[in-house]
Amino acid sequence: MCVALPMKIVEVDADKHAVAEFDGVRRRISVRLLPDAAAGDFVLIHAGYAIEKLDEGRAFEQLRLLEELKAGLDV
Repeated sequence: MCVALPMKIVEVDADKHAVAEFDGVRRRISVRLLPDAAAGDFVLIHAGYAIEKLDEGRAFEQLRLLEELKAGLDV
């Protein structure tokens, strides 16, 4: 199963790479698909790429749903 995760962008460099954070874990991602992405934005990440910008409410709702899924799977 493929899952896209909401993450918050911490920093963006000139090469359109960024550092994004989720649950205390930071990852280097590409924001080339979202040229206006900036630090502080919430984005949906799939396969190392930011594929969609999210407003804060939607990002937290998706995080809540992922937590429910995780609890249901007993992971």
